[in-house]
Amino acid sequence: MGAQSFTVRSKGRSAEEAYRRAVEDADDEYGHQQGYSGAINATPGFRDATKNYMSSGLPKYNFIEKRLDELTKHQGAECICIREPKLNTNKIKTQVDHIVTPGTKKWILKYVVYNSEDQMIASCTTKGEAVKKARDYTEKHQRTTNIVMEKCLDKGNKLVAKITYKKSSNEQEGEWEFYGWASC
Repeated sequence: MGAQSFTVRSKGRSAEEAYRRAVEDADDEYGHQQGYSGAINATPGFRDATKNYMSSGLPKYNFIEKRLDELTKHQGAECICIREPKLNTNKIKTQVDHIVTPGTKKWILKYVVYNSEDQMIASCTTKGEAVKKARDYTEKHQRTTNIVMEKCLDKGNKLVAKITYKKSSNEQEGEWEFYGWASC
């Protein structure tokens, strides 16, 4: 069991998000390999070393080389903030779109059949019909089914509002450079 050094850049709204993205990218590229890929996904976490880098006065490359000489694979990764994120400073960060459907709403009782993975199999107006569909499914797929009573809207759209994120005009993700030793 050895170790391999790595450096990788990643973007996010925070160092934690950037680290998660870098780990996901490494998982996609190298696979998990039981924690021995030699990439950032084989590290136990990270530490932000931006303040140490700023106070060192060293060029970034020299600082990273110095830190790689001092780190071990058990200490995890470190990161330096390359570009600070610009967060959404809007007072209200969401927009609400109300969906109004005219007329009276009529609710009806339905018997809904679900399989053991909570996937809907059928929606019936009577319990007997639901039991028949559930038995047919269970016999065919040899899986347990459940029948649940639910109130459903008879006609029309059941969506009443949609909330969307309202991005700020100057909002921008930050960028971090991660480095360290990983098991391989």
